[in-house]
Amino acid sequence: MIPIIIAGVLALACLVSAYWFLRRKRLINDTPTSKALGVFIGLVELKGAAESDAPFTGRLSGAKCVLYNWRVDEHWTRIVTTTSTDGKGHTTTTTHTESGWTTVAHGGEEAPFYLQDDTGVIRIQPEGAKIESRELYDKTVGMLDPLYYGKGPAGSVANSDHRRRFVETGIPLHAQLYVMGQARERQDAVAAEVARDKKAPLFLISVHTEKQVSAEQGWGVWVFFFLGLVLAPLGVLVANLINKPVAALWPPYVIAGGAYLVAAALGWMWTVFNSLVGLRQRTRQAWGEVDIQLKRRADLIPNLVNVVEGYSVHEKGTQELLTALRGQVSAGTNISGLAPSLRVALEQYPDLKASEQFLNLQKELAETEERIALARDYFNNIATFYNGRLQIIPDTFIGKMAGFKAENLMTATALERAAIKVSLVS
Repeated sequence: MIPIIIAGVLALACLVSAYWFLRRKRLINDTPTSKALGVFIGLVELKGAAESDAPFTGRLSGAKCVLYNWRVDEHWTRIVTTTSTDGKGHTTTTTHTESGWTTVAHGGEEAPFYLQDDTGVIRIQPEGAKIESRELYDKTVGMLDPLYYGKGPAGSVANSDHRRRFVETGIPLHAQLYVMGQARERQDAVAAEVARDKKAPLFLISVHTEKQVSAEQGWGVWVFFFLGLVLAPLGVLVANLINKPVAALWPPYVIAGGAYLVAAALGWMWTVFNSLVGLRQRTRQAWGEVDIQLKRRADLIPNLVNVVEGYSVHEKGTQELLTALRGQVSAGTNISGLAPSLRVALEQYPDLKASEQFLNLQKELAETEERIALARDYFNNIATFYNGRLQIIPDTFIGKMAGFKAENLMTATALERAAIKVSLVS
């Protein structure tokens, strides 16, 4: 009975591990890539180049990096003699050789760095992240090589073979990265950053592509699933070999395997349900971020109105501009007339160009319009992922049983889309 219990526990542990990898794989596949400028608070996926104003220099490779780690391993070999005595008092002496590597020195450097894409940069706090870095240096040398003591310690381990392996890994400057983690507001600036959060399901910084990262999780799913499938009937086999002939206990093999597959099916349903819930919540959060950006624009426009009112409020051109600006407050998402109105005002009243407050507000408004577009695109992307999951077999069955409903995508007129792309800065 004990072998069956042990095998069952191990099989269950493998099944839990398989679904842990499955949750991570679905999370990666179901999260749309955000732009650096459009990052909001919450779980985000980013792709871009690693940048730093003060990059580190690798201790072994000499490469410019945003972070790196190095170590020195020393090889040793020893002969072990073992003496044993049996029940009759006979003594037996055996010898065997053991060897291995021992780390004799290590270190590294890391600091916040930036990830840059075609829209801008965002700061990454690497502390606490799972980092998949690139191998920068790997060399094994003897004690006559200058590197042996030049970069390694003066002392040696016991039974040393006087061979040392120097290894360095890191993220080179300008390397393309895949990052998934929790975005939060920076304390030193009005901007977002990605940092460790205990509640975040994943914080990963990888030099691999999204496809490669997803494939790694997929391998974990299948390896642990089939390992558990083998372990489930293994306990019956061991117990059978100890107590009874194999043929006499054929049905328990089927029972053990069937119980494992039932547990796997229940675990799959639980994983899919939780995945759909998480995806729905992130879709709703994305919708909320659009509202936040629209509110931000609504707060900026009255300030812009106040600045413009300081210039010849009786002139027809200014009146038209004020009317257009005020219209943005009441028109919600309609932005079609704003950019041309600002350009007209700048042409008619060149003094506005000398107003630092006006130019700053103008710049913020332009950035806000871009953020609105990015927020809307992000919502549409994640809603598309969510709606797609609800249509894919077999996820659709879980979605229908649980009452999940598809989300409507945000739409805009061609005029609004064109206006978003118009720069407000003359």
